[in-house]
Amino acid sequence: MTKSAVPLDPVDKALLRALQRDGRATNAELSEAAHMSESACLRRVKLLEQSGVIERYTAVVDPAAVGLPLTVFVTISLTNQSQEALAAFETAVAAVPEILECYLMTGTSDYILRLAAADTEDLERLHSTRLTRLPGVARVTSSLALRSVVRRTGLPIL
Repeated sequence: MTKSAVPLDPVDKALLRALQRDGRATNAELSEAAHMSESACLRRVKLLEQSGVIERYTAVVDPAAVGLPLTVFVTISLTNQSQEALAAFETAVAAVPEILECYLMTGTSDYILRLAAADTEDLERLHSTRLTRLPGVARVTSSLALRSVVRRTGLPIL
C-alpha cells in the first residue's frame, strides 16, 4: 500500500533539510534555519513527527569503522510469488540483522537486498546460513560493491 504525500510548505521543507543535515540540531538552530520562533518551530517538528513525515532519528555509522566494510547487493528469486510466499520471505528477511535494505522488485528477480559484511568469508557464511535458508528461495545472486561513489541518507527536499 502506497502512502500519500503530506503537503509541505516552505517552512516544513526548511526544517526537514536542516534535520537531514543534522538530526541532533537544537530547536534554536532549527528555528533559525526556518526563520520562525522556537515555540512555533517545536510545534511544526512535532506535527512532522506525528504525521509520519519524520519516521525516526538515527546516527549514520561508518561501516568500515565497525568492521563491516563490504557492501553486497543480492538479488533473490522465489519459487512462488503468492502473497503467502512473499509474506513469509519478508518476515524472515526482516529478522536478519546483516540485511540493511530489502525491496520487492519488478523484473527478473523478486527482491534486491543490501547487506553489510566483514569480508568474503563473512559473506559466504551469510550466503550458506542465512540467504539460502530464507523461505521460498530459488536463486541467489550476489554482487560486491568495489567502492561507494554516492552515499546519501537525506532525500532531495526542494
